[in-house]
Amino acid sequence: MIRTALPADLDAIAALHSRARATYYRDRIPENAYAGEDELARSREGWSHAVARSDGSGGGDGKGASGTSGGAGETGGVLCAEQDGELTGVAAFRTVAGETTLTQLHVDPAHWRRGTGTALHAACLERWRRAGVPRVRLEVYEHNLRAQAFYAAHGWRPDPLAPRAGSHHVLWLTVGE
Repeated sequence: MIRTALPADLDAIAALHSRARATYYRDRIPENAYAGEDELARSREGWSHAVARSDGSGGGDGKGASGTSGGAGETGGVLCAEQDGELTGVAAFRTVAGETTLTQLHVDPAHWRRGTGTALHAACLERWRRAGVPRVRLEVYEHNLRAQAFYAAHGWRPDPLAPRAGSHHVLWLTVGE
């Protein structure tokens, strides 16, 4: 089941985020940059802002579920994949100044290759279509080959004008009808 994230999900989201990031950051960046109690707290804080700004629609009036805005004209959504009461994946997106970005899409490694990522991606697409979003941007870590293959299979293409942002590849998806 895919649903809108709730504040009560924050601990599970942050823990899932940490497990997923460890799979592609391990041995590439210092461990304290993706794991440990301090990073888990920082991640939870970031997710709390995303959930607070989430309106679930992919567009709207610039105010999240809390009635506040993360910035002028900023909207977004955080979606959770859940199976038998367990959080198995999470996706987040936001629109700032008319540009929509898929900021996060993580599946718990224990649930890889079961359709969770595809279901989250489809739910994001549905929200973007409903909001009239024409295209979406994302950045994917250069060593996260699994994610790069996933995005390519779902129609994301490299940005021909700015293919990199530091250690990340920049991709775009044309949303379509």
